[in-house]
Amino acid sequence: MMSSLSVILITKNEAANIRDCLQSVMWADEIIVVDSGSTDGTPDIAKGMGARVYAHDWPGFGPQKNRALDYASRDWVFSIDADERVTPALRVEIEQAMKAEKSDGYYCPRLSQFCGTFIHHSGWYPDYVLRLFKRERGRFSDSLVHERVQLQGNSSKLKAPLLHYSYLTIGDVERKIEHYSDAAAQQMFKAGKRTSRSRALLSAGWAFIRTYCVRLGVLDGKAGVQIALMNLRTTYLKYRKLAKLHASIDRYPG
Repeated sequence: MMSSLSVILITKNEAANIRDCLQSVMWADEIIVVDSGSTDGTPDIAKGMGARVYAHDWPGFGPQKNRALDYASRDWVFSIDADERVTPALRVEIEQAMKAEKSDGYYCPRLSQFCGTFIHHSGWYPDYVLRLFKRERGRFSDSLVHERVQLQGNSSKLKAPLLHYSYLTIGDVERKIEHYSDAAAQQMFKAGKRTSRSRALLSAGWAFIRTYCVRLGVLDGKAGVQIALMNLRTTYLKYRKLAKLHASIDRYPG
């Protein structure tokens, strides 16, 4: 019997991305979308393209993706984000991997674009992400941000890249800096972590050096500088926001 595939994704206000994303996976046996309060017509677009759409509140990335996973009914699952695209070459590899069943899960190299430039350094590529897995063998971690698939079984790597259109404009960069620093601060706060101004400054500086020098962002030209600065700001903000969370509790205990 041929193996079947469920594609799952979570959305909120992804009208600008959802059509191209779903078009790249229309060959799947089913597409599951879990939406958290879009106001731009994202659910209607997805339904119009044949996806099964479910509405939920927002509990964080990991828990939300597990909700999508719970709706999946096929043998295999491919998890995709709205700003990602499966190329024809990657589709062939996915279908071959499901047919061969040599592993329980497969990592895809992800090639990301930053404001019009595909990035091959800065720690961004090959950026292997586990996206294809047997439905009964994987669950997402409960992380509020930077969730990952926890696989029970063996894994392999595919060769064709998953395209990632994550930062189309400087406005996207600013929004994601705020979003990810908020989520990271909340996650560290829940884990009981504390920080200080010196820790924020040192960590932010190291984030820049690691991106631009250690991970060869210098070879990505102007985009490499921008990515290093983005990582610096995100790191600094997450620690400052963590400090503010603790300050609010210390000021108003109980």
